[in-house]
Amino acid sequence: MATNPIIKLYTAKLSPPGRAVELTAKLLGLKLEIVPINLLAGDHRTDKFLRLNPQHTIPVIDDGGVIVRDSHAIVIYLVQKYGQAGQTLYPEDPIARAKVNAGLHFDSGVLFSRLRFYFEPILYEGSAEVPQDKIDYMKKGYELLNDALVEDYIAGSTLTLADVSCIATIATMEEFFPMDRSRYPALVAWIDRLSHTLPDYDQLNQEGAVEFAEICESLRLKNGAAVAAK
Repeated sequence: MATNPIIKLYTAKLSPPGRAVELTAKLLGLKLEIVPINLLAGDHRTDKFLRLNPQHTIPVIDDGGVIVRDSHAIVIYLVQKYGQAGQTLYPEDPIARAKVNAGLHFDSGVLFSRLRFYFEPILYEGSAEVPQDKIDYMKKGYELLNDALVEDYIAGSTLTLADVSCIATIATMEEFFPMDRSRYPALVAWIDRLSHTLPDYDQLNQEGAVEFAEICESLRLKNGAAVAAK
């Protein structure tokens, strides 16, 4: 295990992927120097930031000059570089690791992609719409994850990076569009389990999820008023 320097994390509290990195760092006992990126102000489009990440997305880490982009790549990197021997967040066993990788891809390819299809037009394109098809598509993610949770955690009986990444997105989705909790008992139990298992959960995840939903809805209403005034 490498010694722990102070790692710079370029992120926003509103960002589910950024929060997943913060949750992972907390589990590993790593110190992060948070560099706030204001997406609405265009911080991610500045020349300085584009030199770090030409894809202009957050989060990004700078670990002593090593730049890593994409939350899923970052959390794997942190565990592999700084995790204790025998850690289970990203297990060495190829079968167990394949299950974790599947959960990470489910977060990026299903959960977060469906969430961003809803919020990006509001944040960046002046939209005031609440498209029902996008909401239904997002809520389908609740069903898919609920049905996949046949054990306490996504990849089995132990907390892994799959859980950390997915809970950051799921918590945000539910602040936007609360689920009918009677329909998803396994998912509800998993959310409750993680909210009590992950250290500083409210501060590192839930507060940002609430704030993001509130800001997005406020902006959506502002966009609607601007359209009506034309």
